[in-house]
Amino acid sequence: MSMNKWKPHKLSEIGSVVGGATPSTTVDAYYNGDIPWLTPKDLSDFHERYIERGERNITKSGLNSCSAQLLPAGSVLFSSRAPIGYVAIAKNPIATNQGFKSIIPNPEKVDSLFLYYLLRYNKDNIEAMGSGTTFKEVSGATMKNIEVYLPEDLDEQRRIAGILGSLDDKIELNRRINANLEAQAQALFRSWFVDFEPFRDGPFVDSELGKIPQGWKVGTINEIIQILSGYAFKSDTFTEAGPYRLITIKNVQDGSLNIDGAAYLSEIPDKMPQHCHLAIGDILLSLTGNVGRVCIVDRDGLLLNQRVAKLQPKDKRNTFFTYALFRQDSFKQYLIQITKGTAQLNLSPVETSDTKIVLPNQDILLQFGEIGQPLFDNIVSNCKEIITLSALRDTLLPKLIAGEIAIE
Repeated sequence: MSMNKWKPHKLSEIGSVVGGATPSTTVDAYYNGDIPWLTPKDLSDFHERYIERGERNITKSGLNSCSAQLLPAGSVLFSSRAPIGYVAIAKNPIATNQGFKSIIPNPEKVDSLFLYYLLRYNKDNIEAMGSGTTFKEVSGATMKNIEVYLPEDLDEQRRIAGILGSLDDKIELNRRINANLEAQAQALFRSWFVDFEPFRDGPFVDSELGKIPQGWKVGTINEIIQILSGYAFKSDTFTEAGPYRLITIKNVQDGSLNIDGAAYLSEIPDKMPQHCHLAIGDILLSLTGNVGRVCIVDRDGLLLNQRVAKLQPKDKRNTFFTYALFRQDSFKQYLIQITKGTAQLNLSPVETSDTKIVLPNQDILLQFGEIGQPLFDNIVSNCKEIITLSALRDTLLPKLIAGEIAIE
């Protein structure tokens, strides 16, 4: 492949750059319609390429009341402020707020999926062109004039996008498999420990938490799980690079770990407790802000910062029980209810440890663990594969999009 087949183009030459808008929030008739409407926040925890809808929909009158446009399927959405650089492809017609500068690709000039990867590759370059004092924003005029290189040959664009897309296909499949495994894990827990379905035929007795199977008891979380808080690392120990990454509140997402922006450390502080050196399969709980988020550690070299806790079962065979309990939506809502603080919610490890739960005898706990542990292990395995595939994609993306690798 020769780079002379690659030509510079302004974004406005390969598609239409379109901004968005927000219908008046005081007019109820503008909302809860059937037109998907996105804000950058809708992409903050979004991990796929194609998006169908966000948190809110608007009506036709809402769309017509402002300068928002209905973007066709295949449009590439790029958040232009707060923050700059989220990218997704419209799976169906969609509208956005003013936080986007989206591109409707000219199909004679650029492949939609190639454009998606092209914008991901140019994210830092575009972000650097943002301006503003309160927050940086990329204007429509700036976006239109951004210059990118791309092959003139659409088939070559499709081949490049196809290579990167095949990796993302597998990553997204793994995420969907994990979502299904998560649902199975939660359903299994509810069946055994909320609805008591396997024990319906036996006698039940009254307890302070309602009727429970005979032989069970009301106990506390600390009887089977230790809640171990992270260490207060000093910011002057952070480095530009190093063998360790520091896991803070923002890295703990619901069901997944996101190490974007995690600080580096070159060495472990002498006073750091051993439990703060995390291992693959450890379970983490957020204690501040978005409290009650739970995820699994999926890679080596991570250290645990304060206001994040490790949920450590006293018997490793209760790992799945620990995870399934804390991933229950009803349990998360309970944790939110017992938080303290006005400016920022804080969850107490002590109060959480003292939470009363229904506990069976050890034999039943172990049976549950034997059934559920394969689900947990599959989730961890899929997470590890996602990391490997993501690293490969992120290595290939700049080389392919810059034309450094020949595609025949």
